[in-house]
Amino acid sequence: MQTKSISRRDLLKGSGALIVGFSFFGSVSKALGQSAAAMGAEPDATSLDSWVAVAQDGSVTVFTSKVELGTGVVTALAQIVAEELDVPFAQVHMDVGDTAKTIDQGITAASRTIERGGPQLRQASAAARHELLKLASTRLDTPMEKLTVSDGVVSVIGNPARKISYASLIGGKRFNVKIVATGTGWDLKVAPDIPAKDPKDYKIVGTSVPRLDLPAKFTGEFTYSQDVRVPGMLHGRVVRPPTVISKPSSVDESSISNIPGVVKVVQEGSFVGVVAKTEWAAIQAARALKVTWSTPGTKMPSGPDEVYAYLKNTKSFRDAVPVNKGNPDYALSQANKRFESTYYWPFQLHGLMGPPCAVADVRGDKATVWTGTQGPFRTRDSVAALLGIPAGNVHLLYRDGSGSYGRLESDDVAEDAALMSRSVGKPVRVQWMREDEHAWDPKGPSQYLTVRAGVDTQGKVTAWDFMDRSFPWTTNVNPLLASAQIGLKPTDPGFSNGASGGGQVYAFENQKVLAAAIPWVQQDPWPLRTSNLRAPGDLARVFASESFMDEIAASLGVDPVQFRLRYLTGDKRLTEVMVAAAKRADWKDRPSPAPASSGVKAIGRGIAVANRSNTMIAAVAEVEVDKSTGQVAVKRITLAHDCGLIVNPDGLQNQIEGNIMQGVSRALLEEIQFDATGTTTLDWKSYPVITYEQIPDVEIVLINRPELPSLGGGEASIVPITGAIANAIFDAVGARLRRVPFTPQRVLSAMKA
Repeated sequence: MQTKSISRRDLLKGSGALIVGFSFFGSVSKALGQSAAAMGAEPDATSLDSWVAVAQDGSVTVFTSKVELGTGVVTALAQIVAEELDVPFAQVHMDVGDTAKTIDQGITAASRTIERGGPQLRQASAAARHELLKLASTRLDTPMEKLTVSDGVVSVIGNPARKISYASLIGGKRFNVKIVATGTGWDLKVAPDIPAKDPKDYKIVGTSVPRLDLPAKFTGEFTYSQDVRVPGMLHGRVVRPPTVISKPSSVDESSISNIPGVVKVVQEGSFVGVVAKTEWAAIQAARALKVTWSTPGTKMPSGPDEVYAYLKNTKSFRDAVPVNKGNPDYALSQANKRFESTYYWPFQLHGLMGPPCAVADVRGDKATVWTGTQGPFRTRDSVAALLGIPAGNVHLLYRDGSGSYGRLESDDVAEDAALMSRSVGKPVRVQWMREDEHAWDPKGPSQYLTVRAGVDTQGKVTAWDFMDRSFPWTTNVNPLLASAQIGLKPTDPGFSNGASGGGQVYAFENQKVLAAAIPWVQQDPWPLRTSNLRAPGDLARVFASESFMDEIAASLGVDPVQFRLRYLTGDKRLTEVMVAAAKRADWKDRPSPAPASSGVKAIGRGIAVANRSNTMIAAVAEVEVDKSTGQVAVKRITLAHDCGLIVNPDGLQNQIEGNIMQGVSRALLEEIQFDATGTTTLDWKSYPVITYEQIPDVEIVLINRPELPSLGGGEASIVPITGAIANAIFDAVGARLRRVPFTPQRVLSAMKA
C-alpha cells in the first residue's frame, strides 16, 4: 500500500469540505473552576462569580449569553470588560452562549447587545474591580482610594514598587461575593450601585482593536455550527411538503430500503425525517422517501397582489400609534395642495449563506444541543417544551451559524435535531438544504403603506397621515415547525412589526403615524411564516416616508435637503447627520429631478434620514440608470452615523458597510415569489442577492458622542438605503418607484408612466 501526502489546498479542491475543531478564544480551562457549570448549579445573577473569573495566569474570562453573529459585538463587549477592569485587551476571554454557565441577558437582536448587554458586563466588571481593590487594600495595607490599576496590576499611587497582580490576589479562586442584580433579560440591572469609569478616562473603549473571531474565520479553522462533530453522531434530514404542512397520509419506507446506511424513518404527528449513518445517505433518503400528504386545510395565496389586497382590506388586531397630534383629516381638507401615495414592500428572505445546522444529543430526560441560535435560552426553552422536559435539563452550547439577520431567533433546526435524536437515542446532526431554507425560512413580512399630506399656500406641510399595514412576526411567539408538526398550537396572533420610521422624525403640526398589525397566524405552518428581518419594518416605513418627503419637495421645487431641514427643527443629532452626509457627498442644492440627460445613462442622487432606536443615520445614494433597459446601478453610498459612544470604530464601520451592501441588495433584487403551490424562489438564481461587482463605493462619516451611552450599530444603517436609492432614481429619470425591489421592468414601467 502506498501512502500519498496531499496539501491542504489539494484536500479542499478535492473534497470541498474541511472538518475542524476550534476554540473561539483559546484555552480558558484555568478559569472554568469559577464557572457555574463547575459549581454544579445554574448561575445566579447576584453572584459575581457568574460573570467574571480571574485565572492563575491573570487572564480574565467573562460569561455572557450574548453571542457573536458576525457583527463584532463580542469583541466590543471584551473591550468594555478590559476597560473597566484595567487589564490588557488580549487577556480577556469571552465564554458565550452556554446556558450552563451564563445568565440569560436576552436574545442577541434588535441592536441591543452593546446598548443593554454592554452596561451589564461593564457593571459586573466594575464590581469585580472593586472587590479586587478591596483585596489589594488589605494585602498592601493601603486605603483603596490610594491605589491604582494598570494592566491587571494594583499599585500604590506614588509608590509603584508596592504592587500586586490580580492573579496573585485571586487567580483561580472564587470571589464568593454577592452583587445587586434585578430584572431579567435586556432589562437586567447588574451592580448599579458600583461606580463605573468616566468615559473621559477610556483607553480601550473607542479604539479599533482587531476582531477576536476573524483570524480563525479567515484561515478556515473556525468551528461553525455546521462543523460540530460529536462521537457516535448520526445525520438527519427533514422531509417537508412544498406548501402548507399537512398530515402524511402514507410514508413508504420501502422506497429507501436500497440506500445503504439508513437507520430510521422518524415520524411523529406531521413530522417526517430520516436518520442515517452518513450525511450523503441522509440526503439521498430524504429525496427518495415517498410521502403522500393529505389535502391541507389552508391555502397559500396565489401571489403578491393577493397578499397586498389582503393587507389593504383586512381588519387589524393591534394598532400602534406613536404620533397623533392635531387634526390631520381637517388640515387635509383645508390644504391648498394634497398628496397621497401607496408603497409596497415584499416578503424577503434572511438569506443565510449557510443554511442552519444543529446537533442534538437527547438521552432520556436530558438533552445537549449545539446550534447557532440568537437566543440560547429561548432555544433551550423551546427544545424543552418540544421534548416535554424541564428547561434546566437542556444544555445549549452556542456555535456560530453562517449568517443570521434575525433568522436564528427562530431556531427551527435545533428542534428538528432534538426530535430525531430522541427517536434514535443517539446524537443527530441536522443540516438544512438550500431549498429547505429558501422555502421554510420565516420571511421578513410584506407591508402595504399609504401616506397623505397637505401643504398650504406658503408651501408648508400642514398635515401628515401615515399608515403601515404589516404582518406581525408569527414564529417569535408561537411554536416552530417541528413543535407545530407534533401538535403544539399557536396561541398568539404575533409580535408587531415595529412602528418607527413613519415620518415621526419631522415636526408637523397635524400628524398621525399608525402601524397596523394584520392577522397572519395559520393553524397549519406554511412557507410564508413571518419573523423579524434586519431592522424589521423600518426599511419599508422609511422607504415610504422618505420617498413621500421627496415627492412633496419635488412638487414644490425645493431642494430635498433644505426641505427636510425645515421640519427637523427639534432634532439636533439628526440634523447634524444629514448635513454631514450631504457635505461628504458634495451635495449641491437644487430641486429634483435633475435636468434631463441626452445619453442612454442618467445620473441621480437622493437622500434619506432615519432614527432607529435613537441611533441617527442619513444616507446619500448616487445611481446610474440605463434608460433603455431600466437597469439601476448604485455607484456610491455616503452615510453618516451617530450611535452615541462608539466602542470600536473599525467594527462599527464594518457593520455599516455590511448594512449598506444588504440594503442595496434588498432594494434592487430581493423578493420572494410564490403561488398557491408554495414558494418558487428556492435557489440563488431565482432569489438573487448582490454580487461583488454590484457593490457601490462607500463613504462613512462616524459621529462619536462620548457624552451619550452606546446605542445600536447593527441595523440602523440599512434603514435609509432603499429610500435614498428610490429618490436617486427619481432624480435621474423623473420616475417614482413605489414598489420594492426596483427591477429593470418596474423602472421602465415607472418611466413610461
